[in-house]
Amino acid sequence: MKLGSHVSVSGKGLLSAVKEAIKYDSDTFMIYTGAPQNTKRKKIEDMHIEEGLKLMGEHGLADFIVHAPYIINLASPKEDTFNMSVDFLKQEVARTEAIGSKYIVIHPGAHVGSGEGEGLKRISYGLNEVISKDQDVLIALEIMAGKGSELNYKFEHTASLLEQVTHSDKLVVCFDTCHAHDAGYDIVNDFDGVMESFDKIVGLDKLKIFHINGSLNPRGSKKDRHANIGATEDNPKGKDHIGLEAIRYIVHHEVAQGKPCILETPWLDKKTNLYREEIALLRGKTSTCSW
Repeated sequence: MKLGSHVSVSGKGLLSAVKEAIKYDSDTFMIYTGAPQNTKRKKIEDMHIEEGLKLMGEHGLADFIVHAPYIINLASPKEDTFNMSVDFLKQEVARTEAIGSKYIVIHPGAHVGSGEGEGLKRISYGLNEVISKDQDVLIALEIMAGKGSELNYKFEHTASLLEQVTHSDKLVVCFDTCHAHDAGYDIVNDFDGVMESFDKIVGLDKLKIFHINGSLNPRGSKKDRHANIGATEDNPKGKDHIGLEAIRYIVHHEVAQGKPCILETPWLDKKTNLYREEIALLRGKTSTCSW
């Protein structure tokens, strides 16, 4: 397994992120190159890349992920939003390559009332504007929960995007457990069946990253509210409707082996190294977390 979590680049950029990942006993990690809600970014020369990569090598960290900001919406029918999304995603791809990662995860977009078919066309058009045949960075389309008008909550959406994008070899998939569960896929009782369906519709060769999260809502709710792994009603952030047993099955499954599995679970308002505890829990080194 390659287990890790979202970590911060606040301070000394990649070096700060690596130091935080080490505290959690991680094998991998994920970063945003700046705040996920805006386009403000440090200069790449201020990201302490060489120092960060050196420290990664010393501690066996590999395959770290960049996540694009939430403000990108390639499905938007508004030209200014769409153009900003294309331009900023191009910059984020360049930053991802400069910082030494080979993956950038994106939320493909929400159609905002224009309809799913039109939204998927816009995403494909945007990706064709962003992707060059010579780029090394792979763009990972995240499986979404389907809240509001967001797209890519169905495997068929992913397949449609792969068909419409010219350089689809530069596209892969990020499977989020909370999102898939909330979208209606039965990952609790039939994860093997879900993976068989994914293979038929998309292809398991495209599945490269996992986001490992519990869900605060029942299957099919389309809410997208993450829960701590295996949390009960006593947890201040709420009960996990996926459960520890199902999440452990997923991270130990053959389809997840050797692939970055990234925690994005809630941070509790008390002093506890929670990501470290959840990573140990999933590895089977402990049976409980200090909720």
